[in-house]
Amino acid sequence: MIHHQRTLLIDASPEAVWAVLDRFMHIDEFAPLVKSVDALTSGANQVGSKRRCHFDDGNSLVEEVTQWQPNRGYRVRLLDTDPMPLKEAYAELRIRPQGSRQTLVEWSMDYRVKYGPMGWLLGQTMMKMMMGKVLDGNLKGLADKVQAGETASVSAA
Repeated sequence: MIHHQRTLLIDASPEAVWAVLDRFMHIDEFAPLVKSVDALTSGANQVGSKRRCHFDDGNSLVEEVTQWQPNRGYRVRLLDTDPMPLKEAYAELRIRPQGSRQTLVEWSMDYRVKYGPMGWLLGQTMMKMMMGKVLDGNLKGLADKVQAGETASVSAA
């Protein structure tokens, strides 16, 4: 599998970051490429929870939670990835406190590309570049959402 990871230090408490990430069915509130989300399961977010993410280009994919650790992060398996050249893919989010007012967020992708050796080359070049842009955009959107929420909380106090 090809592993790709990005990190971002967010000026917010781990609790504030988790408050956004815990809203699993609402990733469209901060991930710039996700147009909308359909909740495919109901109830508490946990292993087995599923969502369908719709993108501006008309494609969609399903994400199923395979690990859920409250206040620490989660891992999802990507399903229904037919429009993409992916054989298998996972995304993982981890939050790590950096003192009381900062949080390091790690967002990684592990994926296997279709098409044998040519797919592996595609995965190491174009896909890695594309994944980097997606992860960077998601992390920036997460930071903006968290910091906007913290500002609103301070203003309301």
